[in-house]
Amino acid sequence: MLFPAANDLITLFVALEVLSLPLYLMAGLSRRRRLLSQEAALKYFLLGAYSSAFFLFGAAFLYGFAGDVSLNGIRTAISSGGNDAFLLIGMISLSVGLLFKVGAAPFHAWTPDVYQGAPTPVTAFMAAATKVAAFGAALRIFYVALGGAVWSWKPVITAIAILTMLVGSIIAIAQRDVKRMLAYSSIAHAGFLLTGILALNQEGLKASLFYLASYGFTTLGAFALITLVRDSSGEVTDLNRWVGLAKRSPAVALIFATFLLSFAGIPLTAGFIGKFTIFTAAYDSGNIAVVVAGVLSSAIAAFFYIRVIVMMFFTDPEEDTVTVTIPSLNTNLTIWVAAIVTIALGVFPTPILDAVASLATFVR
Repeated sequence: MLFPAANDLITLFVALEVLSLPLYLMAGLSRRRRLLSQEAALKYFLLGAYSSAFFLFGAAFLYGFAGDVSLNGIRTAISSGGNDAFLLIGMISLSVGLLFKVGAAPFHAWTPDVYQGAPTPVTAFMAAATKVAAFGAALRIFYVALGGAVWSWKPVITAIAILTMLVGSIIAIAQRDVKRMLAYSSIAHAGFLLTGILALNQEGLKASLFYLASYGFTTLGAFALITLVRDSSGEVTDLNRWVGLAKRSPAVALIFATFLLSFAGIPLTAGFIGKFTIFTAAYDSGNIAVVVAGVLSSAIAAFFYIRVIVMMFFTDPEEDTVTVTIPSLNTNLTIWVAAIVTIALGVFPTPILDAVASLATFVR
């Protein structure tokens, strides 16, 4: 909560480290797949250290440019003019640190391995809460501090957004592990969210916050359901063994299908409203190339989401020892709240959109 709420670069860096260090540890706590989990934690730690160094390096250059570490001070210095070299180096380095945290390409290498190796509840937290925090901070930095230098960073972020959407959507097709599939899905969603930053207007801010809220709930529900599919050795994440899951547990398969349809942006789900609002904001701001890439990526992504649904509902199950366990009270509550919110935000989005518009103000 401190990371997106910080008003200066020092507090941002401290909040980033306080957020990251426990995640490095928690990613390695899986009891059943120790080597995979520890490898994921080590990769996350090493790459995270590099990204933190880039963030600090960029903050130092922005301080050298503005003589101030506050976001408003940097904004004022940009409007007054100054050393453009310091500003450009600072923006690039700071952006690398932020883009690593949100899992944007080409800084996404850690995402599939960490999502797969970490304990599933930790993966859910990283996929939902961490992405919300990182994009909240990115919105503050690009909208408040760097809004006056938009033509310096917009071409680069545009290219990264398009690359991120395509990389996440295309590579996800080849995944045979449900957690790795959702990892690449989260990379694609990071690209969609970057289009909200590119919009740089009130509609883009409103759409980004709505998208983060809907994506967070859907992601928590999806990973909560993954913890229920097990065999004698623990969780089963191999998609081949999810074949015919609807025959074993129709309710689990139906709710998981709802979450997948929301990820795909199918109407009457929160994902559809999120994508529609964020692409509309990008289109209104003139970012046509990003919108076209986003629509194409969404069509590609829909293929592997629907493929999983077909596997669960329309394919005969093989003889297997996979079972669907009875969820605990907390897991049950998480799944049902996530499912209700996913449908409610898709059918009645207006109250939340109005609330977000009233709370988040864009000033330029």
